[in-house]
Amino acid sequence: MTAEPTLCAIVPPYVLDRLAEDGHEPAARSLALDAAHRAARLTAALPDRAAADRLERVISDAAHRERLPGRTVRREGEGAVPDQSVNHAYDGLGATWTLFSAVYGRHSIDDRGLRLDATVHYGQDYDNAFWDGRRMVFGDGDGEVFGDFTACIDVIGHELAHGVTQFTAGLEYRDQPGALNESVSDVFGSLVKQYALAQDAAEADWLIGAGLLAPGVQGAALRSMKEPGTAYDDPRLGKDPQPAHMRDYVRTGQDNGGVHINSGIPNHAFYLLATALGGRSWERAGQIWYDALTGRRLPADADFTAFARATVAAAKARYPEPEVADTVTASWAKVGISPT
Repeated sequence: MTAEPTLCAIVPPYVLDRLAEDGHEPAARSLALDAAHRAARLTAALPDRAAADRLERVISDAAHRERLPGRTVRREGEGAVPDQSVNHAYDGLGATWTLFSAVYGRHSIDDRGLRLDATVHYGQDYDNAFWDGRRMVFGDGDGEVFGDFTACIDVIGHELAHGVTQFTAGLEYRDQPGALNESVSDVFGSLVKQYALAQDAAEADWLIGAGLLAPGVQGAALRSMKEPGTAYDDPRLGKDPQPAHMRDYVRTGQDNGGVHINSGIPNHAFYLLATALGGRSWERAGQIWYDALTGRRLPADADFTAFARATVAAAKARYPEPEVADTVTASWAKVGISPT
C-alpha cells in the first residue's frame, strides 16, 4: 500500500498558532508556508527515482529561500562540510536508514531502495521540519523559541518514519488514525536516537525534540512518551496538552482532529511496553510495532483499538512466550485501551 503524500510537520500547528497570536512573526510565516505545502501535496506526484542497492543520500541547501530542493551541497560518500546543518541532516538520514535496515531488514523507507533527499536552511527563521512525501525539509528555527531542526536526530527519524507509514499501512492523517500516524513516528524517532546512542529502555529520555527549544523556553522537548503532558509549560507555548490515557482523550476540530495531541496515548503505551520488557527498545517492543505497521492487515482508518489488536497479534506471531503478548495487552490496558 502507498498512501497519498501528506505534509507531516514536527511542530504541531496549535503551538505555532499560539505563538502567532502573540505576535511572533516567524511562527506566522511558518504557518503560512505549512499551509502552502499542504495544499501542494494534494496535486504532486510521488518521487520517481532510481532505486539504490545501498544507502543513498543527497543534501541540498535552500539558502533561506522558499524554493525546493535548493543547491546540492553533499552527496553519499562525500566528506563532512563546514555547514553543520548539512552534516547533521546527512548523519540523521543515515542513522534512520541504519535502524530500519540493520534491525528490521527494510531497504530504505519504501523497502525498495528509495534515495533519501533533504533540504536544509529552508526559508527565513522557518520554525518547522517536515516530510512532504518526497523529501525532508528543515528550517533553522528563529533562535528565540526554536533552534536548528537538523540538530535533533529523533526529529529526523520521526519525519522519515512518516515515509515508512506512507509506504505501508498508509494511516489516514486525521483523528485516531492520524494520532497513530504521529505516534508511530514518535516511536521510531525515539528508537533511532536510542539505537544511535546504544541506550536501553531504562537509559533513554523518551523525549521527542530534546534540545530543540531555545534557551529561556520553559520546557525540555516537544513531547514526552514517558510522561505525556509534561514536555513544556511556557508562557509563550502554553502547557503541553498531550493526554496519557483515554479518559483524557481530546476531541477537537483542530490539528486534523488532534493528531499531535492524542498521539500521547499510544506513545505512552509503547513506553510502558518497552520498559516492561526491558533491554533494548528497538528489539522486542520495536519489532512488534514494526510488524503491526507493515503486516498488510492494518486498515488505513485503524483506530487505537485496532492498532492495539494488531500489536498483540504481532507479538503472538513472532514470540512463542505468552508473557510477551500479555505484556503488550497490559500496556494498552494501562492507557485505557482493551485489545480484546
